[in-house]
Amino acid sequence: MNLDRILPYTRTLLERAVKPGEVVIDATVGNGNDTLFLARLVGDHGRVYGFDVQDDAIDETASKLEEHELKNRVLLFKQGHETIEDTLPPVHHGAVAGAIFNLGYLPGGDETIVTRPRTTIAAVEQCLRVMRSGGMMILVIYHGHPEGAVERDYLLRYCEKIDGLDAQVLRYQFINTQTPSPFILAIEKK
Repeated sequence: MNLDRILPYTRTLLERAVKPGEVVIDATVGNGNDTLFLARLVGDHGRVYGFDVQDDAIDETASKLEEHELKNRVLLFKQGHETIEDTLPPVHHGAVAGAIFNLGYLPGGDETIVTRPRTTIAAVEQCLRVMRSGGMMILVIYHGHPEGAVERDYLLRYCEKIDGLDAQVLRYQFINTQTPSPFILAIEKK
């Protein structure tokens, strides 16, 4: 198949935007797979800031990073992604090269703990403020559950209103699937 699946395409976009030594954000560390990918991407001199509200997510991610000897590249915060701007040191404001959000709930975790439109939109706005020109933010939207469908609708409305002079927004989605498949919104800051 010549078309990239959703998750591999997120990595392709991030690889285009992020260079070794740069600063990135994993806004929802989950099981740590994206955090691990970002830690490899930024190299020895880069920094990953990871956020999640669940102990299980933070613990699993820390364990995965330790197993791969990449823990020194990542700072993990057990707090919501709506705290990004206050958490990042001022020296990194305007320097963030990439960010990823996997929205919904923690795979294998408590499905009642989900991301919410209000805090996600606040985090997206903050990411845009701390991101450098050419930086890329990826939102992976899982909308096959009721809360995910609500968050999808809010995010689509929000992203459609982002000024095209400030950022470009791409929607990448397979539309002929039998069930609601995840899709991405990629936001590139100009």
